[in-house]
Amino acid sequence: MVENVIWPAYLDAECSRNEGRRVAEDLAVPDPTVDEIASAVQQVGYDAVIDRDRAYPREYEPRGRVVVRGADDASKSDLLGAVAAYVAALRE
Repeated sequence: MVENVIWPAYLDAECSRNEGRRVAEDLAVPDPTVDEIASAVQQVGYDAVIDRDRAYPREYEPRGRVVVRGADDASKSDLLGAVAAYVAALRE
């Protein structure tokens, strides 16, 4: 089973591509939380496990990460795009 890791920086509108953002700027949201990401992953249909005390390698402040299980049928970029869209929808 493949596990994908989603760091909040991947979806953060305040991060540049060099700082770790991996989705298009119009899909990114400001300061996403691991709880929002995990909820969005479950909405997409995959299992999510929150690991709160991890820091993205390019950041000093630990914001946590979300481990996605069972996403064997989707590429990482497709998964990130879908999760980013759901996080934006959750905030509306």
